[in-house]
Amino acid sequence: MPHLTSTKSSTPSTELHTGLGVPGFAHPLVAPAEWAELTRPGTPLHWTVLNIADGPGARPDPHCLEAAGRLRNAGVRVLGHLDTTYGARTFGELISEGQRYLDWYQVDGFLLDRCPTGRAALPEIRRAVTTLRALRDDAHIVFGHGTHPYPGYAENADQLITFSGPWSDYRWSQVAEWTADYPPETFCHLVHGLPGPHLEEALRIARWQGASTIWFTDRTDRGGRVDPWETMPGYWDEIVSRIGTGVSE
Repeated sequence: MPHLTSTKSSTPSTELHTGLGVPGFAHPLVAPAEWAELTRPGTPLHWTVLNIADGPGARPDPHCLEAAGRLRNAGVRVLGHLDTTYGARTFGELISEGQRYLDWYQVDGFLLDRCPTGRAALPEIRRAVTTLRALRDDAHIVFGHGTHPYPGYAENADQLITFSGPWSDYRWSQVAEWTADYPPETFCHLVHGLPGPHLEEALRIARWQGASTIWFTDRTDRGGRVDPWETMPGYWDEIVSRIGTGVSE
């Protein structure tokens, strides 16, 4: 089965096809315009995350089912949100939630959020991924580290989120040297609190650091009190036009 890691090369790709990875909007009843906007033709989406209640919830949600169906019908890859809690969640919990996402929402893969970064935790994460791929062999797997992990993680996922945080940190961030061994399609950057006038600068940083999947927003976490990913960036139309038209996946 093809995974991004199978295309590993010592020479990074010279052509960067930047697209958007949506870390998860608020519930479709709360943010209907945001969910609807993702199905607009020409939006360069790589994937979007479906997170009902810190996971799939206790029972199918008809509103989320409808939203996921519209996205998948529009050709958008939908990922189920699995919180690893930095390795504290049990194998059984993760697989049970993954199965519910597949049964209820027919997701195309999974975001393993708050994924551990250390070498010691890798075998258990690898075990979970192997089982999730057994449930759906073409599952698109994203590790949500938020920083650069032990390099071995890159051999076990399709993509790694190697930055997640505020613009004040991103603009001075450094890329790990080992990432040069992988194509840009392997890496994702999520940046909040990014003012519109700095959008082009942030896009340059993503290109320089070799990340082809991004999510930039001017929303902030207000000192950790709100989720900056729950609503659309104020400059949504501008970022879509800068990245270009045509879905790249």
